[in-house]
Amino acid sequence: MTTNVDPQNKKYTEKQGQYLAFIYYYLKVNAYPPEQADIQRYFNVSPPSVHQMILMLEKLSFIKRKHRTTRCLEVFLTVEECPLLK
Repeated sequence: MTTNVDPQNKKYTEKQGQYLAFIYYYLKVNAYPPEQADIQRYFNVSPPSVHQMILMLEKLSFIKRKHRTTRCLEVFLTVEECPLLK
């Protein structure tokens, strides 16, 4: 599986990269981050799958969540570090 490297030498999988790309570009286009339901619809996955991926991306320090708010995601990647959305 292909991996990319972030500034802190942490790696993400291709699937994690696609989630990061979706969140990143959604934020750029809409000026606010996606809700978990937006991610669920785009990837056609279950709510628990989205939630687990968000928890993993947060654990790896690629994103940060603001608790108790909607549209709470912040991405810590530059455009150069973000993979292309397939």
